[in-house]
Amino acid sequence: MTLRVANCSGFYGDRLSAAREMVEGGPIDVLTGDWLAELTMLILAGNRLKGRPGYAPTFLRQLEDVLGPCLDKSIKIVTNAGGLDPAGCAEAVHDLATRLGLSPTIAHITGDDLTGHPLDLTNADTGEPLAATPLAANAYLGGRPIAAALSAGADVVVTGRVTDAALVTGPGIWRYGWGPDDLDPLAGSVVAGHIIECGCQATGGNYAFFQDVPDLAHCGFPLAELRADGSAVITKHPGTGGLVSIGTVTAQLVYELGSPRYLGPDVVARFDTITLSDDGPDRVLVSGVRGEPPPDTLKVAVNYLAGYRNTMTLVLTGLDVAAKARAAEEALWARIPRESFDEVDVALTDSGLLRITVMDADERRVGRAFSAAVVETGLASYPGFYGLTPPGNASPYGVYWPVLVPASEVHPRIFLNGKELPQSALSSGDRPTRATAAPITPGTARAADATSDAPEAGAQAAGPESGQGAEAGAAGGRLGTVRVPLGRIAGARSGDKGGNANLGVWTDTQERYDWLAAHLTPDTLTSLLPGLAPHRVDRYELPDLKALNFVIHGLLGRGVAASPRMDPQAKALGEELRAKEVDIPQHLRG
Repeated sequence: MTLRVANCSGFYGDRLSAAREMVEGGPIDVLTGDWLAELTMLILAGNRLKGRPGYAPTFLRQLEDVLGPCLDKSIKIVTNAGGLDPAGCAEAVHDLATRLGLSPTIAHITGDDLTGHPLDLTNADTGEPLAATPLAANAYLGGRPIAAALSAGADVVVTGRVTDAALVTGPGIWRYGWGPDDLDPLAGSVVAGHIIECGCQATGGNYAFFQDVPDLAHCGFPLAELRADGSAVITKHPGTGGLVSIGTVTAQLVYELGSPRYLGPDVVARFDTITLSDDGPDRVLVSGVRGEPPPDTLKVAVNYLAGYRNTMTLVLTGLDVAAKARAAEEALWARIPRESFDEVDVALTDSGLLRITVMDADERRVGRAFSAAVVETGLASYPGFYGLTPPGNASPYGVYWPVLVPASEVHPRIFLNGKELPQSALSSGDRPTRATAAPITPGTARAADATSDAPEAGAQAAGPESGQGAEAGAAGGRLGTVRVPLGRIAGARSGDKGGNANLGVWTDTQERYDWLAAHLTPDTLTSLLPGLAPHRVDRYELPDLKALNFVIHGLLGRGVAASPRMDPQAKALGEELRAKEVDIPQHLRG
């Protein structure tokens, strides 16, 4: 017996037809979708300030296509599209159902919203205190409230801020009756949820070896066939484009990952215990996942408005690009002093784009006064001057600020057709007694206190003492080696973790992994990507996946919404690394 959990959305703005494709394309038991990236919560907070819905309205457009068929087929619908207003989203679902002549049982879950509550606003990543007033503060809830809602008879469950994996863990608890001490099955469901939460990224989308993916333009969305022991087969509907392979699943497993000890409200999932195996065409079995008791704290996503920003981008071509960049800056700062802004970021890309971003609490200072000053230099600057951005006004920006709260202080509430269920409905959600973690095997890492900025035990950090393998980036030509781009033997996927970036790298054979683990140290990484050198880099080994994971602390500054980087989510970092040439043994080239 399996529970077939399908995904139809990996972000706010994903393919609208996906819900219908998943319902019509083959048998499923639960339809889920993830709308709530950290940036999305800030966007929804801004929408709410403007009198717009605090939930994701695109969910309603998808639901209109599938609500009737889901009721006919007894397919449960579980979504976090409720965002900052799950009650409002549930009401909108009710209105939609009434218009369609349908009568589903609709549940919504609250209790995650801690805005206005007394919180310790110490940053969980950096230890810094926060003086600003939060615009929104939402705790990451787990899967048990979802399970309780389904057990109470809900056809549609609308949540606010829950962990992405909770959309799979909750239905798993509902179907299989896992208790808080069923740590391994819970951990397995978290891993399955992590794999399918980003939609097509598990089925060949954004895959390093994209040329191996058939019909990528019509990539099918993923589903997990979840079993009672927590193992799962990741697959997709037959006849759809894309690819489910050990490679595509590994790529998603290392995406937005920190330590191999993946902390969550239901369980700590040990990503260093995952086993992947082929289970037929477009089918990968995920098994062996071990779990540990969850921490006694929950993460809270705090967002606040930090000020205003403006960016102008100039194009530099031809000879003497660096000198032209200096001339452009000198001409600009002669008209509007650099020190008049709270923050300034200037970046010159390898392709000759000079990107100048200014930030300030004063909207007027970084508005047209700045952008017009750039334009004014147009006939008195470097040869070949032209820009990509017209003069414009400043825009507000926010900051994502993670904090911790005792789990005992967060109380989920479940409403069924508008009526609150008693707390006894959540009685099965009592948390297990916190226990000492299982012994860490070689090559893995134990999570440190979340408020500490010190490297986690077992992590290898960049520094003079970790300089093994720097020869990976040295000039080639040594006997028995060949110089090739790293991406010819390794895949990579990168992403954002608050103000940090993660970069996962994997290979397909044990020999290649042994070489990679020996040579791609934090110091080697920063020698290949010098822009990472100012930042602390931690490395974690995942030998069962033939993968390494790097966490680059502070690369994204105050998070995606505040980052001045052209690539604020570090999506391209992995591909930048794969393009770098390294010396590898000839027999590994293949």
